[in-house]
Formats: sequence, structure tokens, C-alpha cells
Amino acid sequence: MFFHDISPILLDIGPLSLRWYGLMFVFGLILAFLMMVWIFKREKLSLIELESVVIYLFVGLVVGARLGHIVFYDIGYYLSNPIEIFAIWKGGLASHGAAIGLFIAYTLWVWIHKKKYSLYVDLMIIAFPITSGFVRLGNFFNSEIVGRATDGSWGVVFQQLGEDFPRHPSQLYESGLSFAIFGVLLAVYLKWFKKLPPLFMLFLYVFLYFITRFGVEFWKERHVISYDVPLSMGQWLSIVPVVIALGYFGWVMLKKKE
Repeated sequence: MFFHDISPILLDIGPLSLRWYGLMFVFGLILAFLMMVWIFKREKLSLIELESVVIYLFVGLVVGARLGHIVFYDIGYYLSNPIEIFAIWKGGLASHGAAIGLFIAYTLWVWIHKKKYSLYVDLMIIAFPITSGFVRLGNFFNSEIVGRATDGSWGVVFQQLGEDFPRHPSQLYESGLSFAIFGVLLAVYLKWFKKLPPLFMLFLYVFLYFITRFGVEFWKERHVISYDVPLSMGQWLSIVPVVIALGYFGWVMLKKKE
């Protein structure tokens, strides 16, 4: 059992403060970008175009993730406290909103630059789990998105929340799964990428991320739509991308048989 009494603030510098969440977020973005650079160099692709699309993706990620958290999980609070909408350093980024924001941003870049949709997305997606893994570590330091209470010997007591009982460290579960997904995507890329159909890596990531997200929700404090509904908001939002990914794999199998 671990007693979590780590302050979400890493360092105070006058009126400014450095938070663990912000540090993890930035660190995850930098590592993901460096991974993309390595892949683009390996594939002999344009780093200038990578920098261009990454700018679009960064804006789409932050805006989409923030709006997703606001709309899907706590719209009442933010309507009452609109200034808090901009306080992303405190946490509050939804992965489902991030996925929507990234999709819109990349689609917009492809349309403006007149590129084939599958040109870069299958390569860039390999690095995405790195960022999501570090974001979940930031959630852990923030003592947010906590797991359900457990009476077992395994658990974390979030003393920053004023609690004295253990919970599942669901943030760490999701972080570990994200890094595992990165390992799977990297292995598939290194071994089979040249033989795969367009968008395979994209939908593999979508399937793996959202199916694991669906599973981890059973150990998280649920954001319920209604107590009469058996699934959490996160699970309902995960079903659609999983079904879309399965539809893609079904289409690939049919094409292969033909």
C-alpha cells in the first residue's frame, strides 16, 4: 500500500508554480515528437512537414481534450466558473475529446496541404501512447481521476484528498497500458509495416487504446450518465471508436479474401 501525499506543485518560483501535471504533459509531448523525428528520418520523410503537422496536432490535442473534459464530464462546473476553462495546468483533459481534436486537426492539415490522408498518420500514431502515458502519470501526481476504493492490500491512499482508505491507482493502470500499447505499435512497425494496408496502424492504436480504456473504467470512480445505466461515460464514449476500428479490420479481411 502506498500513501500518496505528494503535492501537485513541484516548485514555486515567485508568483509562478511548476506542477507535476504540466511537467509530465510537456515531457510526454517532447518524447513523442522525438520518436516521430526518429521514424521520419528512418523512412526518409520531410521533417519540415512533420513540424507543420505537429503544430496542428498540438492545438487539436489541447483544445479537443479540454473541451471534451468540459462537455463530457463537468459542464455545469465550468459554466459556473468559466475562467477555470483555461486552467489546464490543473488537469482536466479528456482522451475522447483529444481523439476528436486530433482527428479534426489532422484532417484540416491534410485538406490545406493537399496530402493523402494515410501518408503520415500511420507513422505518427506510433508515438501517441507516449504522451497519453505521461499525462496519466500527471493525473496521479494531481490525485485526480482516482480509482475505486479497495479493501485489499494493493492500493494507494490519496492523502491530498483528505482520505485514509486505499483506492485502485487507475491512473497508473492506464499509464502502464499506454506504454505497453506503444511497445506493441513499435514492434508491429519494425516487423510488418511495409506489408500493412493504409491506416492499419491508426486503427490498431484506436482499438488497443479504447478497448483498454473501456476495461480500466471498471476500476475507476465512475462518471455516470445515470445510476440506472451500467456503464460509465468513459465506457460509452469508448464503444464507438472500438466499433469503428473493428469495422476497418473486417473490411481489410474482406478485401484480402477478394
